[in-house]
Amino acid sequence: MNKLKIIFLFILLPVLAGNLYAQDKMLTMRDAVVGQVSYLYPQYLSMIHWKDTKSFTHVKSDALVAESLKGGSAKEVITLEEINEILKAAGKDALKYIPQYSWKDEVILCMKNENTFIEINTKTKKLEFSNSFDSRGENSDKHKTGRVAYTVENNLYISDEREQIFAVSEEKNRGIVYGQEVHRREFGINKGTFWSPDGSKLAFYRKDETMVSDYPIVNIETRVASLENIKYPMAGMASQNVTLGVYSLENEEIVYMKTGEPKDQYLTSVTWSPDGKSIYIALLNREQNHMKLNCYNASTGELEKTLFEEKNDRYVEPQTPLMFLKTDPEKFIWQSRRDGYNHLYLYDTNGKLVSQITKGDWLVTDIIGFDPKEEYLFIESTEKSPIERHVYKINMKDYSKSEVTKEEGVHKVHLSPDGKYLTDGYSNIKTPKVINLIDANGKKIRNILTSDNPLKNYKMPEAELITIKSADGKTDLHGRLIKPIDFDKSKKYPAIVYVYGGPHAQLVMNSWLGASRLWQYLMAQKGYVMLTIDNRGSANRGFEFESVIHRNVGELEMADQMKGIEYLQELGYVDMERIGVHGWSYGGFMTTSLILNHPDVFKVAVAGGPVIDWSLYEVMYGERYMDTPQENPEGYKKNNLALQANKLEGKLMLIHGAIDPVVVWQNSLKFIRACVENNKQVDYFVYPRHEHNVSGMDRIHLMDKVTNYFEDYLK
Repeated sequence: MNKLKIIFLFILLPVLAGNLYAQDKMLTMRDAVVGQVSYLYPQYLSMIHWKDTKSFTHVKSDALVAESLKGGSAKEVITLEEINEILKAAGKDALKYIPQYSWKDEVILCMKNENTFIEINTKTKKLEFSNSFDSRGENSDKHKTGRVAYTVENNLYISDEREQIFAVSEEKNRGIVYGQEVHRREFGINKGTFWSPDGSKLAFYRKDETMVSDYPIVNIETRVASLENIKYPMAGMASQNVTLGVYSLENEEIVYMKTGEPKDQYLTSVTWSPDGKSIYIALLNREQNHMKLNCYNASTGELEKTLFEEKNDRYVEPQTPLMFLKTDPEKFIWQSRRDGYNHLYLYDTNGKLVSQITKGDWLVTDIIGFDPKEEYLFIESTEKSPIERHVYKINMKDYSKSEVTKEEGVHKVHLSPDGKYLTDGYSNIKTPKVINLIDANGKKIRNILTSDNPLKNYKMPEAELITIKSADGKTDLHGRLIKPIDFDKSKKYPAIVYVYGGPHAQLVMNSWLGASRLWQYLMAQKGYVMLTIDNRGSANRGFEFESVIHRNVGELEMADQMKGIEYLQELGYVDMERIGVHGWSYGGFMTTSLILNHPDVFKVAVAGGPVIDWSLYEVMYGERYMDTPQENPEGYKKNNLALQANKLEGKLMLIHGAIDPVVVWQNSLKFIRACVENNKQVDYFVYPRHEHNVSGMDRIHLMDKVTNYFEDYLK
């Protein structure tokens, strides 16, 4: 018996040793950059769509599979090989992988392969429909009839269901653009074409940029470097003029909506009426403090009515189209932050407010959808916590609501066509990914997927979600703290603050890894305390929380970040002589601001793609938060970091993409010039072929550079 025990232990010893060793793996930079979005990403179901009321589909390997409500093994619907055989028989190009798809009905699968939209019968395995358009085409937009709108360069075209081509525009002036997104994709704008409900007409943006200055981007790929101009309207300068046209396929004519003056106003929230006779547009003035929701006759372009207006001394920011009720097409849902938080309002088409559907000191982050009778509305919100996302079901009779998702964390759901079931995927800081099938009341029917921890073989640092008070002494700020491995509270550790801090971004969430990038865990493995705080000015906390930075970006954000520094000091194990800071874009602005204004605290900083002078930033975003340089000269002067270069004491490295069309290269170059003039040494690195961030495999080079800078000067 003893001999057997010895033999067993002898066999088991390598296994135990292997397990111990496996849990001691350290992250490489490839792991942190590439792995986070691939082999170290939690298991998930790719591209979930409900096929019918009884099953939903997702992509698994090279096949589309269906999961039944009843359970059992997933059933193969169609494989990539079968799709390619169908395409080959029709003389179409093969797919390399299964692309984004949708279901037209229970059997017809819709997808796009480069410049061809296809519809495949998954039962007969035959091609039911295809529409191929110009291989140069971009911004394609398919209507359910099969008609496709697309752009080639600055012009707009339509390929109808017979592949007959209609030229909506034939503009030779490259400064006039048809059918593309406008206003630099602000105000929720992500497309430039809008099909009428029946597909007989196409609404589109026409953008006149001829009055906007050309901005030179240097192309070093030519033997003699050349210039490629872009249109970049800077704050206080001439902006693009936008109109909305409607093209009729029946008479091949365009009617422009008479949106009037001033021409540099903003047009967003474009929505067709259910009967296709009218178009609704939110008109926002250049000052962005006065919005009108107007209704226009789609056939004549005449203004029919102004339904309501919204005003705010700081700014108004419409982000979403109208959502008409199918059971009562004379009513629609409008999203607004008029009471301080993004909530839902039910209106009729005369502009009468029927009711405020949601209210409270929290915000709606998404509308999931209705049940078929529109008795219940499903929404996603921050009601439970600003760092979580939960789904609620609202009774449309009395607007009472009930929580559908139960587990703590960030939830993402897909609602079945009959409104009775949802796939509920969630994660939290300790849970990589769980997907359950639940009913509309939140009752769990079965588990579909529970991901293994993809980092189980790594020696991972401890992370926690924290809450501190802002500089006003009363507002809660959420943060994420990552401690070094082999943590010993009796030791003193260097710390790095990772910061963004601006509107439209939230870095701290109760999702997997606390919504952190693996690079921060890699740095904790190297012995750094990593801290991130979402200061006032950042997203998803309400209008007052965000807009408090108006006309004075940087000041309150810095004050809140310094409360994070106080928190580090109170911990007792942070070496306050070794504090660093890193951020990109708005975070690059914050990083540079912090090391200049608090040189006694921050010893090392790495700022990527930083805004240095807000007068060099674009009209839409810049003027929303700062007004124009003409209206707010002191504000622009106060946060012009080039004017503060003389305050630099610590080690600062700036990094910029040389062809950055968002925060133009001129920003960091201006700061470098100021450092030279003030005899201040600063480190600088340029990525010649990259835009506003460094992507692809080059990102490994970038993050190695950032890491090495802290290792050289902070550790």
